Amino acid sequence: MELLTEGLQTYLEQTCEPEPELLRYINRETHLKVPMPRMLSGHYQGRVLTFLSKLANPRRILEIGTFTGYATLCLAEGLLEDGIIHTIDVNAELEDRVREFFEKSEFNKKINYHIGNAVEVIPSLDEEFDIVFIDADKKNNQTYYDLVFDKVKKNGLIIVDNVLWSGKITLGAHDKDTENIRRFNENVSKDQRVEKLILPVRDGLFIIRKL
Repeated sequence: MELLTEGLQTYLEQTCEPEPELLRYINRETHLKVPMPRMLSGHYQGRVLTFLSKLANPRRILEIGTFTGYATLCLAEGLLEDGIIHTIDVNAELEDRVREFFEKSEFNKKINYHIGNAVEVIPSLDEEFDIVFIDADKKNNQTYYDLVFDKVKKNGLIIVDNVLWSGKITLGAHDKDTENIRRFNENVSKDQRVEKLILPVRDGLFIIRKL
């Protein structure tokens, strides 16, 4: 189930900031050459991520789940002059392609691209983060949330993608992925350490502010 009609999605894209040329290129290349291109954030969600990043003025960002780097570059737009974004992905087959995309970007020197298991990489990062974006294997949302929580600054943001799961969350679906996402959402909703809301952007963005 699509949360938005095609016409409404087009309207949202027409009334927000335009998609930068490099991101348009990455979007096109991903859809032409990479399996499961729907995993890419896309124009409207990308502008939402950029907007949030610019509001936060982050010095350090962590992204879990790079895919082809589209959201990485969106988040990087808000980095301070000395800012760094760490991005982690387990898929080594995409590494060369993604590094080529990053090298075309003005933010290339601000990106630390890690290939490996996020559960192992996250503890090795001696950083405090202003923003964490979780967009990887959904079964591990809770694991990633728990791993990063103490590394997030007060008032920092944790953003989690795909939390509405094409609407299946409210349709009574009981497959393993849906149950994992539903359980994670319930846990966050009860977490008194944070302020939270879900934005019905694309497949659902959970915006979580650490108190």
